[in-house]
Amino acid sequence: MLPSLYESIYIQSFKHDGSLHRTWAKGFVIESNNKRIVAVTNKTWVSEADGRKWITREPAICFFYPDKWYNVICMIRKTGIFYYCNLASPSIYDGEALKNIDYDLDVKVNPLGKTILLDEDEYEEHGEEMGYSPKLKKAIESGLTELMDDIEHQRSPFDHKEIMKLYDVYLKATQ
Repeated sequence: MLPSLYESIYIQSFKHDGSLHRTWAKGFVIESNNKRIVAVTNKTWVSEADGRKWITREPAICFFYPDKWYNVICMIRKTGIFYYCNLASPSIYDGEALKNIDYDLDVKVNPLGKTILLDEDEYEEHGEEMGYSPKLKKAIESGLTELMDDIEHQRSPFDHKEIMKLYDVYLKATQ
């Protein structure tokens, strides 16, 4: 099942134990096919598992894949495009929400392509607490390798021109 173009959808991220991790109240779908779902969040309410709520500050083009072990949030700021990449299960849309399981590791990418790997301790800790299997760890770590390769070679979605084209699609669709 795929969401419709220009539909607003709910986005949910869970933890391996089934607990809700984070939700986005609205993602505006600008691309929806068997390879990826692209949604824009802009001044969207985000709810955290601990009860905190906040509103996104800038427009972000978000990429969710049915066959990749990561998703990517491309934040469009005055100083350039910043990427926040979540190592997560492949995403599914079930008619209620776009869903995935967050696996702790994150990669930040600045506009010049410099990367920072985050939350390695949390990944190890949760792996033990929640019993990540060797097969699961291999899938997550393969996802990280694929992600880093895509970043290094500026493959989609790490192409600033592609992000600006998609942002233009969003602006035209919401006028």
